[in-house]
Amino acid sequence: MPSAKTPATTPSPATKPGTRAGAAAAGISVPWQLAGFAVLLLALVGALIFSGAASASQVSDPGALVRWGLPVAKSIQNISVATVIGGLIFAVAILPRYASRSKDSEEHPAFARALGVAAAAGAVWTLSAVAVLVFTYADIAGQGISGGPDFTASLVYFMTDIQTGQAWLAVTIIAAIVTTALFGVRSLAGLALTLILAIGGLVPTALIGHSASSSDHEGAINSLGLHLVGVSTWVGGIIMLAILSRLLPGAKAGNKGTGTKDITEQTLRRFSSLAGFAFVLVFASGIVNASIRVNTFSALVGSPYGQIILAKAFATIVLGGIGFMHRQWVIPQLGRKSMTTRRVLWQLILVELLVMGATSGLAVALSSSAPPQPTTYAPDASPAFILSGYELPPEPTLARWLTEWRFDWLWVAVVLFGAVSYILGVIKVRRRGDSWSWFRTVLWMIGLVVLTYITSGPPSVYGRVLFSAHMVDHMALTMVAPLFLVLGSPVTLALRALPTRGEGARGDGSRGLREWLLVFVHSKFSQVVTHPLFAAANFAGSIVLFYYSDAFGWAMRDHVGHELMNLHFTLTGYIFILTMIGTDPLPRRAPYPMRLLLLLATMGFHAFFGVSIMGGTGLLAADYFGNLGRTWGPSALVDQQTGGAIAWGIGEVPTLLVAIGVAVMWSRSDERETKRTDRAADRNNNAELNAYNDMFARLADRDAKMAGRDVKQPESKTNLEGR
Repeated sequence: MPSAKTPATTPSPATKPGTRAGAAAAGISVPWQLAGFAVLLLALVGALIFSGAASASQVSDPGALVRWGLPVAKSIQNISVATVIGGLIFAVAILPRYASRSKDSEEHPAFARALGVAAAAGAVWTLSAVAVLVFTYADIAGQGISGGPDFTASLVYFMTDIQTGQAWLAVTIIAAIVTTALFGVRSLAGLALTLILAIGGLVPTALIGHSASSSDHEGAINSLGLHLVGVSTWVGGIIMLAILSRLLPGAKAGNKGTGTKDITEQTLRRFSSLAGFAFVLVFASGIVNASIRVNTFSALVGSPYGQIILAKAFATIVLGGIGFMHRQWVIPQLGRKSMTTRRVLWQLILVELLVMGATSGLAVALSSSAPPQPTTYAPDASPAFILSGYELPPEPTLARWLTEWRFDWLWVAVVLFGAVSYILGVIKVRRRGDSWSWFRTVLWMIGLVVLTYITSGPPSVYGRVLFSAHMVDHMALTMVAPLFLVLGSPVTLALRALPTRGEGARGDGSRGLREWLLVFVHSKFSQVVTHPLFAAANFAGSIVLFYYSDAFGWAMRDHVGHELMNLHFTLTGYIFILTMIGTDPLPRRAPYPMRLLLLLATMGFHAFFGVSIMGGTGLLAADYFGNLGRTWGPSALVDQQTGGAIAWGIGEVPTLLVAIGVAVMWSRSDERETKRTDRAADRNNNAELNAYNDMFARLADRDAKMAGRDVKQPESKTNLEGR
């Protein structure tokens, strides 16, 4: 294998810059980059014509401009947001920030280009979101676009009072904020926060459309949200590779700047892992979402909607195969500096870009077409279905506390990711020759199983209609699942499994998983939220703030509120238990006496909260629990009082177990300190004890001398008086 110092040879005709092969080896030219968008438009037009979505409506047709302008604007919006997310991912986690390891050097050209393209794409995202907003209103209203006062007034009402309009207004605002940040922010931490906000811009689009009105609307929304995250990551990454293809090989030092080394291989390796995760997320979430919208095989193969789904799935599999070729064959050959390998690399990426363009066009056409399943509420929908989105489950029995499930695909994805990542980490640690406790692994897996049961099982199903079941759900989410997860020590495992500086970790100034994990652990934010006093106050106080405010009703009625509730109580419980008995690294740990005092305080607070609910005569979230139309079980108020008793009981038992754990850790800490002291004494022949005894001996001698001096002084005075 030739080394990096091998002298350059004269290029052959096949690899000269002016030839097609040379162009392929050097990267992907701008015309070929634009070809991906052209393929998107062709696929979009073909799919719209095939499904009939672009046909004129028999009633209230908005006109050809709206019928064709809306899907085109959505396509531009999708590509621009993917480019923004891809550019931020490359800047935050893949590319080196500086041209050399010195922070005083200039920004790496690829880093600067990625952020520049992301900023330009952000501006396009903002404008296209505005266009989608206007076209969507015109399509729903069934009228052409106009500049008249009636159209404007109705558009304002659509943006402020109708959910679809509010969603696209939120997307526009988020896009504008992200674009502004991209023009001014350059710190990696600031860019990471901008990336989180850009991903948050995908949430409003997942809450509207076909998913929001499906029979299993929460499952459809969650699966679509996961799908959008995976697609944006994957498509945005491929777009960035195409745009940066001519900057990754590096450049020699010139008169106006320093040279940069070839970072093609490391960039491809880093993105390959992320693309593999995105492929699994896209494919799995796509299957779930399609099964919710098309629930029969005949509808899948016999309807235009189902046939477009099959075409999109086939294209996704092709893209996955190309990605597998990259990871298994192409990337391992890049170290040989072969022009043929590089030509194949960029040709494959170009094929990916074109196939992704076609897939994106099919996706937009799919969102514009009517699925076989009805997407409107039935006129005789029950109160429970109107309030919660689901019919009342049957009356709970002991058996149904094991059999009534409704999968929350967001938390299923979190659990699967946590399980697979943990297992891979254990395998890597043991292959390296280090040990990892099987007991911790079992505890972690139990915690994930409990988390799945809480978020997708009977506690979640019955928690929508019974306050008592909701309290079981809440307390288990706060105290039971985090207890097992904390004892699994996932951060410690990650720090052991991820490569260190000597094992191939980042040495170019970029931040991978290990670097970002360490930054987060030592950040000011982590110091605040993991401070024992803050963690205890957040753990106990947020219960009162949640249940005695409008946040509780919002969490019961709204899907976003429900998921944020689950996230909040899981994190507050995890952080509190971590500060009490966790072994993962923390900026600060409380002494054991303080931990016991905090646990006693939280136990008392839980008791006070439970008793107050038991004795309450007013119904919490009355407009929800009082209007479900439940025909079985106790009344809503009696059930709420039962929930207070459950909050008291379930909250006390895990807290007592944690207190026992703190006492055991305190005892073991004292034993370790005693053993350490004994070993030190054996090594230095009790030097510390002897020094301690010598100190007391010197003090005793000094006291004796002082006492003798005090006795002599009175005698001298008496003799003097006698004279």
